Amino acid sequence: MEKMEFALAGNPNCGKTTVFNALTGAKQYVGNWPGVTVERKAGYVKKNKTITLQDLPGIYSLAPYTPEEIIARDYLISGEPTAILDIVDATNIERNLYLTMQLMETGLPVILAMNMMDVVTKQHKSFNLEKLAYGLGLPVIGICALKNKGLDTMIAKAKALNTTAEPHYPQYDPRLETALSDIQGQLHNLIPAHRRRWFAIKLFERDSLVLDQLSLTAEQQLTIAAIITDTEQIFNDDSESIIINERYNFISKLVQLTLVQTDNSKMNTSDRIDQIVTNRFLALPIFATVMWAVYYLSIQTIGALGTNWVNDTLFGQLIPNGLIPLLEKWQVADWMQSLLVDGIISGVGSVIGFLPQLMVLFLCLGLLEDCGYMARIAFVLDRLFRKFGLSGKSFIPMLVATGCGVPGIMASRTIENQNDRRMTVMVTTFMPCSAKLTIIALIAGAFFPGHSWVAPSAYFVGIIAIVLSGVFLKKTRLFAGDETPFIMELPLYHLPQFGNVLRQVWDRSRSFVKKAGTIIFISCIIIWLLANFNYKFQMVPERQSILAGIGSFIAVIFAPLGFGNWRAAVAILTGLVAKENVVGTFGVLFSKQANLAESSRQIWPLMRQAFTPAAGYAFLTFNLLCAPCFAAIGAIRKEMGDAKWTLTAIGYQCVLAYMVSLIVYQLNHWLLENGPFTLGTGIGLLFLGLCIYGLFIYKPRSKAVEEQLTTIPLP
Repeated sequence: MEKMEFALAGNPNCGKTTVFNALTGAKQYVGNWPGVTVERKAGYVKKNKTITLQDLPGIYSLAPYTPEEIIARDYLISGEPTAILDIVDATNIERNLYLTMQLMETGLPVILAMNMMDVVTKQHKSFNLEKLAYGLGLPVIGICALKNKGLDTMIAKAKALNTTAEPHYPQYDPRLETALSDIQGQLHNLIPAHRRRWFAIKLFERDSLVLDQLSLTAEQQLTIAAIITDTEQIFNDDSESIIINERYNFISKLVQLTLVQTDNSKMNTSDRIDQIVTNRFLALPIFATVMWAVYYLSIQTIGALGTNWVNDTLFGQLIPNGLIPLLEKWQVADWMQSLLVDGIISGVGSVIGFLPQLMVLFLCLGLLEDCGYMARIAFVLDRLFRKFGLSGKSFIPMLVATGCGVPGIMASRTIENQNDRRMTVMVTTFMPCSAKLTIIALIAGAFFPGHSWVAPSAYFVGIIAIVLSGVFLKKTRLFAGDETPFIMELPLYHLPQFGNVLRQVWDRSRSFVKKAGTIIFISCIIIWLLANFNYKFQMVPERQSILAGIGSFIAVIFAPLGFGNWRAAVAILTGLVAKENVVGTFGVLFSKQANLAESSRQIWPLMRQAFTPAAGYAFLTFNLLCAPCFAAIGAIRKEMGDAKWTLTAIGYQCVLAYMVSLIVYQLNHWLLENGPFTLGTGIGLLFLGLCIYGLFIYKPRSKAVEEQLTTIPLP
């Protein structure tokens, strides 16, 4: 039987993932698209193993602006897919059909699946699907992915498509059609017939990526440029805007013909909920309460139960008690026993111990995201961000960064304004990612047991640092200027799909364990070796080791922050490789100090002997705000595109982290721990005063004033 490959395409929040999971079930395989780190999901249809579904990233268009868009379009024009299954959110038909227009232009057969038709009915609307199919010239099916309705019909229709039939394209203004036809003529000997229209449109839009792919002669390029220029003069608009306007004109007429509005007087459930959760005065308190509840459940209660068992029982008793007698029986060398028990088990175990807390956190955040609440937070914080000079679009990368800083930094590409994009790259990693959550849980458990405010406060430290950075940086010449507008669709509220959420939890947890089994594993071995050998490669007491020498040399830098301890200094350095290394480093070093296999929970008393609570929280603050891991630094370098800007970003993050941590420790140690007023306390107060001045008092000269001053002749 002939094998078929269908591309599953659609906008974010259209239900594409639900369709994919319903059709493939557990028969999925996950990888990355060639050359990039954007996840690639594929799977076989459960009821027909000859059909493969390729789940494309959720995108709004095929424009070359984000990695996801480039991946999707490259795959679609590669010739691999047999057809496209276009999943459309029927409650937002106009926005969704814009991608449909572009999918049709690829020349591939397209099936249009109108999802959420049950919600459309509740909104007192209906569609004439026959008219819609006639207007588009392709099959249209109504489905409800949540209830698994219409999916088998969609697959059957896709199988029955005549893939050799002449493609059907949307018809635009005759003057534009003439221009596109002329451009296609220039591509006659370069591109297959069914691909020419797509390439013609991309050339008309002045898409540089497509131009680089074609071997056009200089004469052909001049001819195409003349066609585009003449058409722009006819329409009195730029070429890209002409195409966009024509697509939306086509969509508008089509929707007017097919949409039937039966009753628009009743407010739907989502609107009624939004009256409360996006209220000008209630939105932020509700958000703060929700985040407190999320962290309370994951760090203090449900997640803590699992973490306590993993720390105290699994890595604290079962594994060491089972392994140590076995190693002694096999007469394994003492140094190897120490490496396995004090190095690997203590280091990796101290990181893995936080997995239950992270899983609960991933579950809570997944439920909030899937039900539609997190999109409201972007809307609410946009209002706050604008008051402090940041683009509202900046929140999307920051939201992504709560999972991992690397894709969060990459998501900044959607911000058109260069200054706003660079600023977003600089501050995005202030949000606590999943790696930093291990540090949050460690500090909360070791220094503030029973206090539910510590973990959520770390989240808000990140947001406050971002907001205040926006205020300050907008006053500098590097970032002065107007912010870009923020437009975001708010999806309808719906009950979370637990299957989808659990898959997200599984994927994130698996990624965390994978990192613990690779990067953290290797790091713990290196840390153990450096903590047990000197420069002559002789095994020595910990205080005489290479690591102690390095840590002691740089520890003086952090002494004013309260953690001028060589172990803490080393942990900060290893955290540059991966933030989980901070916990792993403490696990290795403190277990060595106690001369037994310690889990992260068991080293808490040792940490309390080394630092005060004020120093512990300052340590947490520094790790939240300082330079991120090497992978994120690499992403910053790639997005900035310039070594100077990269160093500026890393320098700003480290300086801000040092200043804030100094203020946190010195003032808390003086006011709350009855510490003496020292020179460090005075410097902390000075830094606080400078921050207040720079944020709220200092007003930079406007460009107009500067220009006026430069024109005044000197006497």
